[in-house]
Amino acid sequence: MSEGDATRFSLADTPIPSHQPAIPEELVHASLQALSGVTKAVFRPWIGERITLIWLENEERRLGMTRFEVGPNELARRRTLRIDPGEVTIGLHPALIEDTLLYNHTFVHEFLHAAGLMSHSTLHDELTQSIAPSPSMKESPLLQRMRSSVLGEASVQQWSCKLCGYAWKRTTVRRPMRCLKCARPL
Repeated sequence: MSEGDATRFSLADTPIPSHQPAIPEELVHASLQALSGVTKAVFRPWIGERITLIWLENEERRLGMTRFEVGPNELARRRTLRIDPGEVTIGLHPALIEDTLLYNHTFVHEFLHAAGLMSHSTLHDELTQSIAPSPSMKESPLLQRMRSSVLGEASVQQWSCKLCGYAWKRTTVRRPMRCLKCARPL
């Protein structure tokens, strides 16, 4: 990808496929197995048969979402009584088609929400990482494109050391801690 393409990348440029997203059955099975004994996963007994997978609109900025088809009061009631949650829709962004590892990670993340782990807790993160680890930047073409887009739009295009004067092109989103040449803190 050229530098000019990186600045123009947008999730909204991704076409919505004509086919529905595939539910990775092996990840559903692995998630249900990992959730056995997790008391906060109140919808575990039913969720395998209650999920529907859809593509999000390409204008969405998020990669995934979970939507319970009942209202918030009814959902709270069903969580308290630990009964069937009803239909649950998991939406995935169409851009995930190009990145299998990130697709799987996002699906498991949303599936755990659907199973009853509503908050982004340490438990939720640990389970997601154990079932479908998040890909590294090197392994994920979508994350690379997103990073390139962020860097292309950033106001700071290079870092420089005030102590030794060395300057280098910005290649990370975070500000570096030390100078690449003299290793002194910036």
